[in-house]
Amino acid sequence: MSARRFLDRLGAEIGMATAVLAPVGVLAAIDQHAASVRDILAYGAPAAAATILLAGYARGVLDEAAAHGWSLPSIVEWAHADWTTLRLAAVCDLARRAEEPVLEA
Repeated sequence: MSARRFLDRLGAEIGMATAVLAPVGVLAAIDQHAASVRDILAYGAPAAAATILLAGYARGVLDEAAAHGWSLPSIVEWAHADWTTLRLAAVCDLARRAEEPVLEA
């Protein structure tokens, strides 16, 4: 499966479409996680490379969380989302933003 398809599927499973309805504090937490992930991956690679790096990072987070008994919730209650869910949401959001076209002025 391609990195893009993996991240799209992960975002759908997490319920990224509903994250925009989350309380402001949750959105701020996702933004903080996104900043941390960018720092970890030295973000700034071309969009295609960024997507591959983000997919690899997400797989690592999922593997480590599963090793500790975590599983993806069937429905995310954003107001009570755990670290892993917020981190994965941030990765999916970064991937989405990395592939958005840049508008020229």
